[in-house]
Amino acid sequence: MSSARSERTVRDRIERRILAIFGLSTVLLLLGMFYYPVGTVFIEAIVVDGSATISVFLDILRDPFYFGETARLFAGESPGWDLFRPGRELGLVEFTAWQAVLSTLASLALGLPLAYLLARFEFRGRRTLRSLTILPFVLPSIMVAVGFVATFGSNGTVNDVLGLFGLGSINMTGTLKIIILAHAFYNAPLVARIVAASWETVDASAVETARSLGAGPLRAFWDVVAPQLYPAVLMSAALTFVFTFGTFPIVLALGDLSLATVEVWVNRLIGRFNYAEAAGLAIIELAISLSVLYAYLRYEAKQSNQARGVRPLPRKSLRPASRSPRELLPRIGLGVYSLIALVVFVAPIVSMIYASLTGPTGFTLDHFQFLIERQTGGADFQIQPWPAIRNSLVFGFATLLVALPMGVTVAVLTTRKYRGRKLVDVVTMAPLAVSGIIVGLGLLRGLVFGVEIAGYRIFVGGAIAIIAAHAVAGYPFVVRTVAPGLEKLDPQLLESARSLGASRARALLDVELPLVWPGVVAGAAFAFAISIGEFSATIILAEGANQYTMPIAIERFIGRRLGPATAMGVVLLFVTSLSFVVIERIGGEHSGL
Repeated sequence: MSSARSERTVRDRIERRILAIFGLSTVLLLLGMFYYPVGTVFIEAIVVDGSATISVFLDILRDPFYFGETARLFAGESPGWDLFRPGRELGLVEFTAWQAVLSTLASLALGLPLAYLLARFEFRGRRTLRSLTILPFVLPSIMVAVGFVATFGSNGTVNDVLGLFGLGSINMTGTLKIIILAHAFYNAPLVARIVAASWETVDASAVETARSLGAGPLRAFWDVVAPQLYPAVLMSAALTFVFTFGTFPIVLALGDLSLATVEVWVNRLIGRFNYAEAAGLAIIELAISLSVLYAYLRYEAKQSNQARGVRPLPRKSLRPASRSPRELLPRIGLGVYSLIALVVFVAPIVSMIYASLTGPTGFTLDHFQFLIERQTGGADFQIQPWPAIRNSLVFGFATLLVALPMGVTVAVLTTRKYRGRKLVDVVTMAPLAVSGIIVGLGLLRGLVFGVEIAGYRIFVGGAIAIIAAHAVAGYPFVVRTVAPGLEKLDPQLLESARSLGASRARALLDVELPLVWPGVVAGAAFAFAISIGEFSATIILAEGANQYTMPIAIERFIGRRLGPATAMGVVLLFVTSLSFVVIERIGGEHSGL
């Protein structure tokens, strides 16, 4: 009897402290998998030969290769009018910023009409279309790159269509245009979701008041609606700039060294074992990205006192009520936009599947046969397909085992009211602001090369480092899908469970998590998809460990033969889709826990 009571007492104590244990474990994991590696990158850039110095940063800032004519400013010289000379050659950092600006403008041009369609019109399938705008975020970027080559390359589907009409062929591969289009594929849906959500909060009564005072539809839009959309447009533009400024796999697969961006060059420096310069360049990139986000946040803080309406604008039918130009022109514009959207958003995926199943003589399975035969080796390629598929799956499910508990724990910690909660939120969400290149370089230089503790040098294998990098990239998305559900729960549910004697951990397991289970499953799917498609950190960590994944295999194939690259892309698409179904089915079966 005494033994049973003692065992129950120990169990109760563990239950009472289980959240604290998970919280502490999450902090330790973050320190080991993120903050320590990122810290080593900073140290690598400011400590040279055992002495603290900023010479690495100064050398980069003064190097015309990186900053063009602007480098003369950092060197204390005056570039004069050369700085504004049209057509002057841009430095690497300048070009990276320039392509990010162009990509942002393209994303806005494709995303704003979609936001207008979703926010202002009611039609069958609108909710489905809105849901599909999340699809680009779960598609591996290297797979999309293969799709764009299959669409806009010399033997792409666009040229097949042009040939039917007797028109000349095009080849956008290796040009800035295809990179900008691929960036828009990813970021235009982000623009659409953010701006559409803001558009739906515009106060209808304010527009009606403007109309009653004599303002026409366009004047009412520019004076009432547009000012309320500016913050959302700027937010989406800032995020798009940051995402495209840190671009890596898209440029690596679709461009060449003449179109290299900062992250592509950082990867090249790592390959040359020039770690100090790579670290310094990566930190400069991070500083620029954070500066853009900080500038936007300052703007948002100034706009925070703007009132939001509670009665949204009524949506209109896609069918025009009359044949007047005011009714027809917007719908004609949306029809033209739909054709463009089909080419940009749908054609790359369809073209990839089509190219994997066709050859010079028509339908064929030769490309998939090549992947099977490649298992026996060969001189042309260094990556075998099956190990790459196996590694991707192993890393994906291992990432789930790490990222899911971390994400749920952080979601709980950031949705409870206590002093310092905002600090916890910032500290735990920091991985969203740091590129995979920096994390990968930090893990390589820190854990993979070894850490000396108490006279012993501890090494972490490449596979474990890859899982750590994937978990760091994936767990914030678990937080963002679980935390909103926890915040919306009625506090009385938790209080009732606690009043009946349930510990905090038991109340979480028995009451809260079952109610937000769809968010947990969605977070698991996101984490898995991000792991499957992660490229930036993986390519750094996989080289020495020979732990290649499907995205790396696709990148190697695409540089030699498009057929095998499209076949591997289809395999990646199938594996990702199947894994989503499995995760959702498992989540559904356990939704009553």
